[in-house]
Amino acid sequence: MKSGKRTDELIILIRGAGEMASGVAHRLHQSHFKICMVEIAQPLAVRREVSFCEAIYDGEKEVEGVRAKLISKPEQIQAVWREGKIPLLIDPDLKKTKEFLKPDVLIDAIMAKRNLGTRIHDASLVIGLGPGFTAGKDVHFVIETNRGHFLGKVIQNGSAEANTGVPGEIGGYTVERVLRTLKKGVFHPQKSIGDRITKGSVVAVVDDFPVIAGISGVVRGLLREGVEVKKGMKVGDIDPRGRREFCFTISEKARAIGGGVLEAILNRFNR
Repeated sequence: MKSGKRTDELIILIRGAGEMASGVAHRLHQSHFKICMVEIAQPLAVRREVSFCEAIYDGEKEVEGVRAKLISKPEQIQAVWREGKIPLLIDPDLKKTKEFLKPDVLIDAIMAKRNLGTRIHDASLVIGLGPGFTAGKDVHFVIETNRGHFLGKVIQNGSAEANTGVPGEIGGYTVERVLRTLKKGVFHPQKSIGDRITKGSVVAVVDDFPVIAGISGVVRGLLREGVEVKKGMKVGDIDPRGRREFCFTISEKARAIGGGVLEAILNRFNR
């Protein structure tokens, strides 16, 4: 499908601005696409150092040299593009932004494991990340997000692999590397992202109840101070490889997914 536009004139709207969405946005920005992102008012990103949604709290967020900037209305999008930054709006259902931009490409990157309203007619090209979407039905393409042999694959018919509920293996660990709460309450980190910790360390407390590291490594992700959390909720991530720089750079998973999205866009518009 040829749109009459050069690929660098395509307008891309990304629903979500967490870790995976940010990896996609970074790759597309570096490929000179015009991107806009939308998020909820209080995002709960764990890997905050590589998530553009942190701009909602801080005004701007830089990830590997690319900056996202929070704006209050779609009319400000063009000005942010002229600054060389990615505009980010609070627009959970993306209705007002979609109506204003009329995007060529819509990417659902909220990683909800189910479709929360994205439809195949929302744009000329609609892409869904991970399970919850069916290519050819509610989106044009699905990108595989499960770690393993097919990570980043562009699926043109059917769905991604089902959610297993088990985190991907890093350094030989899966569930052990994820920090979860054992009670409901207010989250207070005791460590910072990038800190080296040992097994048994208190990484955070929920009210006065500790969140304890099950393995040694570095704190790769951690929720913000003062967040209300539920029992069993993911609140942090330990990287057993112990490489501090990995905490502040885009993961291989997010890069692979970004590559799949880029392939899907070029597949559709470069024919």
